[in-house]
Amino acid sequence: MTHCVRRSFRYRFYPTPEQVEHLSRTFGCVRLVYNMALEGRIKAHQEGRRMAYKESSAALTAWKREDDFSFLNEVSCVPLQQALRHLQTAFLNYSAKRAGHPRFKSHKRSRASAEYTRSAFRYTDDRLSSAKLKEPLRIVWSRTLPEGVEPSTVTVSRDPAGRWFVSLLCEIPVEPLAPIDKSVGLDVGITALVTTSAGEKVCNPRHERADRRRLLKAQRVLSRREPGSAGHAEARLRLARVHARIADRRRDFLHKLTTRLVRENQAVVIEDLNVAGMVRNHRLARAITDAAWREMRFMLEYKCASYGRDLVVIDRWYPSSKRCSECGAVRRDLPLGVRTWTCSCGAEHDRDVNAARNILAVGLAERRNACGADVRPQREFFFPSGRSATKREIPFNRG
Repeated sequence: MTHCVRRSFRYRFYPTPEQVEHLSRTFGCVRLVYNMALEGRIKAHQEGRRMAYKESSAALTAWKREDDFSFLNEVSCVPLQQALRHLQTAFLNYSAKRAGHPRFKSHKRSRASAEYTRSAFRYTDDRLSSAKLKEPLRIVWSRTLPEGVEPSTVTVSRDPAGRWFVSLLCEIPVEPLAPIDKSVGLDVGITALVTTSAGEKVCNPRHERADRRRLLKAQRVLSRREPGSAGHAEARLRLARVHARIADRRRDFLHKLTTRLVRENQAVVIEDLNVAGMVRNHRLARAITDAAWREMRFMLEYKCASYGRDLVVIDRWYPSSKRCSECGAVRRDLPLGVRTWTCSCGAEHDRDVNAARNILAVGLAERRNACGADVRPQREFFFPSGRSATKREIPFNRG
């Protein structure tokens, strides 16, 4: 059954000098309005009162009337209002304990972007024009939008490497994949990025290590330049381009891998890893960051929800590597350097393959695959719609 999902289509574009000047001014105004509204909310909290979006919007109108902030009238008002809405969402997430307290945007570290709603842009015949821009954006249409689909919001951004992008958020119909009788358990690692329960090992391309010599050279050149000089800006841009190359290659590889896993399996079972805690190990932090396990999980989540597949996330404390997938016995110790081991029942195990098989068994909750295991760790179960299942809805085979 066809259902609609919201999906973003990202394209690169090449602005004219006039567009560069106007969009850069818009980015600065968006950042300024966000920081001023955040400062106002913090002061209101210190005074014992609550400041909502309506009050922030009224404050924005008052700022535009002041002589010191009259330049806010030179850009479209829609991105400024969207900045206030994003701040409101950030505080709602903070109140619900889904995120930390909102922080001030920095000129150097924050993402330069501006969001336009339907009233502030015009899209006709692959020509996109935003408010207060005389000419349409010169977009490289690497892929066409689905027929009959129009964007609801448009986000213009510039990355640290100086590349300009536009993202079109659309609601498109998606046909779920045909159900198949096949499931897979995934064990992630560093040497092998993914090991499946079928015994397949996907080699970790290690994109950062492949470009490390180029990266270190660019960092050394930047460190020798005087901050604020033209040479420093040029060296910073060269370093950002190396990072962008690494990120693009990594993202492309993960997209191809996750798409293949979702197409070939009805259910995908993974572990709920504490990546933020694991990167505190300074010996493995660079390798773990380069593997991008969290980004791979995010891709699996939304692709499974879109194409009618099931994603099961088991508890991070389940001893998948130490438990024998044949008899269910659990070893007391299994150092990280031990890649193969033999169980007391005589079964010889590859550490990663054995872990993937245990992850699959627990994820599907079939007692016959778990070989009598009595431990059923907590886990999440995602339906194709993206909703998390309750405990009663998780498919246990209680035998």
